[in-house]
Amino acid sequence: MPTKILLTSFQTWLPHQISNSSDDLLAEIQKLNYDNISLFFLRNLPVDIQLASQQVIAEIEKIQPNVVMCCGMAEKRNRLAIESNAWCKNECLYSTVDLSDLNQKLNVTEISHDAGKFVCEGLYYRLLNYLQLKRKSTEGIFIHVPKLEGRNIDSILKDMLCIFAWFEAKSKPETQ
Repeated sequence: MPTKILLTSFQTWLPHQISNSSDDLLAEIQKLNYDNISLFFLRNLPVDIQLASQQVIAEIEKIQPNVVMCCGMAEKRNRLAIESNAWCKNECLYSTVDLSDLNQKLNVTEISHDAGKFVCEGLYYRLLNYLQLKRKSTEGIFIHVPKLEGRNIDSILKDMLCIFAWFEAKSKPETQ
């Protein structure tokens, strides 16, 4: 059975933004073919924690993915960043994904411990909370995407494909 991965992206939120790099990346990913992976896309989420969270949770209930990969734009970063945790008030939740192992396979990605104190962190916190309470078998991560430019798009896309492959290999039953 193919590994099911739900990918999400946001709309823009500032007047100077022509597009959101997280959505631009998902558009590039949609152009490719994948073996043993079924990708589902929830693009252009509203920049509103409650509305975005409701849409993501509804989609999780509908498709029951193995993995949820929420993506957001980080204009000031220059590498992909996988967020380790998310805060809400005084509570911090952590992804159950072994990020150190995952990151060893990647070239232009780092682990971040600061999801940004904005809608990205709000969505990530609600995703992690939901997964911990309701869908223990589904894993979730949040990836911040820098501005995509000619010089970085290929390496960023390659790392995303490696992330898919890592989750796909992890979901295969071990042979005896």
